[in-house]
Amino acid sequence: MLKVMWFLKRAEGITLEEFDAWWREHLHMIADRQRPQLLRYTVNIRTSDADNRAGHPGAECEWDGVAEQWFADEAAFDEVYGRPAAAETRADTLAHVSRFERLFVHEIPVIP
Repeated sequence: MLKVMWFLKRAEGITLEEFDAWWREHLHMIADRQRPQLLRYTVNIRTSDADNRAGHPGAECEWDGVAEQWFADEAAFDEVYGRPAAAETRADTLAHVSRFERLFVHEIPVIP
């Protein structure tokens, strides 16, 4: 199993509410484009600009959202992100984020 985590920071001039609405509007389209290779997809969006301030008063949180995607293996991931629709999804994402990072991880469940 391959798990991929995507960390996203919204683009300048986009409010957290607008970022939330954009992602909620597009998450099902993203999932549909990546089936059947995409086995699971979870999106996590910050609750507010006032919360989650990196533990420092006045500090801005580094990320506004995290997506988690599960694939059977690297070949399934490569197939999804090699499709023509991947370029369209990427362009739409880049129009709404100032930066993002991708992390391949081993998930270790603690409480099943």
